[in-house]
Amino acid sequence: MLQDNDKIISLPELNRRQLLKAGMLASLVCLNPLPAWARYSLLGVQDRSLSLFNTHTGEHLKEVVYWEQGRYLPDALSHLNHVLRDHRTNEVHSIDPVTLDLMAAISRKVDAKRPFEIISGYRSPQTNRALRGNSSGVAKNSYHMQGRAVDLRLPGVPLKTVRKAALDLRMGGVGYYPKSDFVHVDSGRVRSW
Repeated sequence: MLQDNDKIISLPELNRRQLLKAGMLASLVCLNPLPAWARYSLLGVQDRSLSLFNTHTGEHLKEVVYWEQGRYLPDALSHLNHVLRDHRTNEVHSIDPVTLDLMAAISRKVDAKRPFEIISGYRSPQTNRALRGNSSGVAKNSYHMQGRAVDLRLPGVPLKTVRKAALDLRMGGVGYYPKSDFVHVDSGRVRSW
């Protein structure tokens, strides 16, 4: 019971189970990292842009601003989606903006002077099946099929540095493939391999 200006306020009594549940919920809230967009905004970035070179199609996009004044720009996203399409089937799929934000944050963190070289962006289910048949390193339910993953490298920046920047940002999954010369980034849960 609490007293408030001579009024008595009765509070329900919490049993042990309710108290434990409340404590666990509070812990989860405190331990859960900020959403990716919130972490990115903490970097003090007003506009977000990307420069890309698709290694399979030869297409270039130079400094495309895809987010400004607090919103994503549909036309710019459309251009990015096109360059990140499945080059085998020519299928275009929306790329998760959080994945784009991760890429932009990596570029800023390493002070990239050149465009990302794109090895793989979106993958259609048939492309993923074909790649999976040739390699044990391709996931059956790959984030690439959801438009949530990109395999990339940055010319002039050591692959280890790109990997470290992605890991330090803690905005999603990071895979390191030095023999194949690329880093995988995705907007899934924070993990690495």
